[in-house]
This record gives sequence, structure tokens and C-alpha cells, in this order.
Amino acid sequence: MAIVDDDDDIREALSDLLLVVGLASRAFDRAEALLAEFEPGAFDCIVTDVKMPGISGLQLLQRLRNLDASLPVIIITSDTDSTIRSRALEGGAHVHLEKPIEDHVLLLHLESALAGKWKGPPNG
Repeated sequence: MAIVDDDDDIREALSDLLLVVGLASRAFDRAEALLAEFEPGAFDCIVTDVKMPGISGLQLLQRLRNLDASLPVIIITSDTDSTIRSRALEGGAHVHLEKPIEDHVLLLHLESALAGKWKGPPNG
């Protein structure tokens, strides 16, 4: 798993949540940092914000589609613009979620995105 968000608090909260449910993750503060280390197969799923300095989450989604078309990408954003949602889904995002995201909602979508690689949180 990889988390890409320029907000330290969001990155930390998502990393902590994944750790609690038994999912290892790496956090990146910018799309460029992820792309610098990206290799197909290195991550089972990417969770990315949309609005970040440099490469946006939507631009990252497009680059990831070109590198590994099967990699599930979950887009998260505080922007309620329906155009962003449409662009994310048309661009191949697994799901588009608006912040604040309830833990159980994110975990449900992660379970779906990981398609058998993870069976959800313990007792969940």
C-alpha cells in the first residue's frame, strides 16, 4: 500500500489506520516522491489526495495507469466538485471518496480494491 498526501496529519492518520488493521504501507508527501520509487508490483493499492503541490492526484492516476493499468487507485479529496469525481472515475480510479472519510468506509473500499489479498480488518 502507498499513501500519497501532502497533509502530514492525513498521511499519519491513514498510515496508523492501515497499521491497526494489519496492512503495511509507505507514505509519500508528493506524487513525485512515489513516482521516483515506483515499480510495477511494488504496491497492492495507492491511496492519493487530489490537490497537492506539483503533480496532482489526477495526474498521478494517469501516470500510474500508464505504468500499471491493473493497480487499484483510491482517490480522496476534500473538493466536492463533481468534475473531479468524474475525471477520477473515468481515469480508472477504483473509487473517489470525499474527506473526511470514515474509517469503515475506506476499509470497505480497500477490501474491494485488494480483491482477495486482504480480507478486511480483524473482527470486521
